[in-house]
Amino acid sequence: MSQPDYTLGRGRGLREEGMGVGAGCASVVTPRVGWVNDDTESPEISPEIDALVGDWLALPEVAERLDVRVTRVHNLIKDGAVIAVRRGHPPMRSVPELFLDGGRVLPALRGTLTLLSDAGYSDEEALGWLFRPDESLPGRPVDALRDGRKTEVRRRAQALAW
Repeated sequence: MSQPDYTLGRGRGLREEGMGVGAGCASVVTPRVGWVNDDTESPEISPEIDALVGDWLALPEVAERLDVRVTRVHNLIKDGAVIAVRRGHPPMRSVPELFLDGGRVLPALRGTLTLLSDAGYSDEEALGWLFRPDESLPGRPVDALRDGRKTEVRRRAQALAW
């Protein structure tokens, strides 16, 4: 059996030629930078990013706060609504606590993470950008998102791609 041919498809992601229902169909494979298959080992984040973020929640804690099952949290990560990285000892996938707003994911986060990913940022780089102070905002982009200033934050994130 030959290797699948991955080509850019319409919309987001890649498509695998020869897959799908009927002639000319393709299944969409949406790669997510930093998405970790639980069967593989991924490197831990740097101590600098860990300290910048501050408070973290393990995936079961995120599920409890959102009142959902842990599998739903895995889907949120896979879909790019939040970033989870391995940290701690033993390394556990964790999400920054500031990504949650009450019992929901911060609404402006998904689009901002998409812009950062499109600009070529890895998950760790995106966390660094979101949690480092930006004099032009002023403050940290994550705090501006929490304050409802997503337009200002996204404008800066879009500029990163150029």
